[in-house]
Amino acid sequence: MTQAKAPQTRFRVAQLNPRQPTAFTLAPDAAARAALAGKLGLSALPRLGFAGEIRAVQNDAWEVTGRLSARVVQPCVVTLAPVKTTLDEPVHRLYSPHAGTPEGDEVEMPDDDLEPLGAFIDVEAIMVEELALALPLYPRAEGADLAEAGTEPAPEPETRKPFAGLSDLLKDSKKRG
Repeated sequence: MTQAKAPQTRFRVAQLNPRQPTAFTLAPDAAARAALAGKLGLSALPRLGFAGEIRAVQNDAWEVTGRLSARVVQPCVVTLAPVKTTLDEPVHRLYSPHAGTPEGDEVEMPDDDLEPLGAFIDVEAIMVEELALALPLYPRAEGADLAEAGTEPAPEPETRKPFAGLSDLLKDSKKRG
């Protein structure tokens, strides 16, 4: 009995065909999804897939396009009940050898769409990053409300008014002088 060959997740740029797109499909097994769920703080990750292609574009750049689909289970931020979310996100990345990594204490942030091109394009790393970015920040179970949790908003602190009595002091000084 032979095992199925694991799909390629890292592509060496020098070996990609610039005239033809390179297709990829990732569908991590249950163990890999469980490990990723633990890394991202998810209760479960029942489904995860990432499919797309890598193609050459102008000026020695490479473009990764695809679609990320996932089913995630997160704890509700109010009740801790499991919240199931289905994700279906388009993915677009552009890698260029002309994009530099910012250096120094004060740097201008580079364009979000353009990333530096290294020796490899790691589609598994892209999948994990896109999944992390697509997760709901504050998942809520249906009907969950902060008022249910027994938390009331804190009263606003009294605002200090350092010059509140200044006019009275000035009036008193004018009467004396």
